[in-house]
Amino acid sequence: MMNRRQFLKTSSSAALLAATAGCATSESKSQPDDLTIIDCHTHFFDPTRSGGVPWPPKDSPLYKPTYPRDYLAQPQPHPVAHTVVVEASPLVKDNDWILDLAKKNEFIIGFCGNLDPLNEEFSVNLSKLVKDRTFSGIRVSGDVVARNLGNSSFVENLRILDRENLQLDVNGPPETLPAIGKLAERIPSLRIVIDHLANIAIDGSKVDPLWEANMKAVAQNVSVYGKISGLVEAGARSRKPASVETDYYASHLDVMWQAFGEDRLVYGSNWPVCGLYAPLSDVQRIATEYFSKKGRTALGKVMSGNAMTAYSLS
Repeated sequence: MMNRRQFLKTSSSAALLAATAGCATSESKSQPDDLTIIDCHTHFFDPTRSGGVPWPPKDSPLYKPTYPRDYLAQPQPHPVAHTVVVEASPLVKDNDWILDLAKKNEFIIGFCGNLDPLNEEFSVNLSKLVKDRTFSGIRVSGDVVARNLGNSSFVENLRILDRENLQLDVNGPPETLPAIGKLAERIPSLRIVIDHLANIAIDGSKVDPLWEANMKAVAQNVSVYGKISGLVEAGARSRKPASVETDYYASHLDVMWQAFGEDRLVYGSNWPVCGLYAPLSDVQRIATEYFSKKGRTALGKVMSGNAMTAYSLS
């Protein structure tokens, strides 16, 4: 594994050059051997730490020490070069725990932290975290966005993210997509990443027309990205175990492709949560099988190249 400094210097150019070199032979390979992957959605935690962790809950099968080594031990079709960790804990100190973990694990290339923009200490806490080059931004709930668009301090705190060249992941239900669109209009240059296809349920065929219309509307804002994550979790709502057939998810992936195109989609596994519904190997395979049909260039961008921009990794 190349070290993080080397990757930052070379990945955004070399990997994309490899992806876009475009000779007939490489374009014909549906899943190239030299595919570079950045997984933009993983969670690491350790319930045995002093004070424990607020997530996952004690009654969850996920409630056990979970580290980068555990992810890397999972078989996958293609090796993963690096990951962007997304923090689920609301505790400010847990952001520092991940950043300390990143110092010991070059596998972690970015960190989407967890700070409450409604907290009066937000700017102070953010000013400390932003000093670490691994820190990429924060994640908030879509419901929080929807409820607070009229809150000037909330919006101003998100403007700080923009000024610091940080990103905002949003995890919410489909109903919050219009609010995300309004936020993007309010702060046009803020990079916003919509997690898990806005948590739409997937049944293998039908696409909710309202979800489709709202997703395409929010994608009109050029600083908004769509994260290809949470697929098997969404598929498990209608059948268990979740389907691992790429075609089962194709109609929803078609909408994301039509909405965001090859330049504003990023891949994320949502591991270890995804592992409750399907093997990590199938999660990666579904994404690579679908996007390989869009050509080598698109595959390279979705699986790594776009992450460099969305999370400002270079």
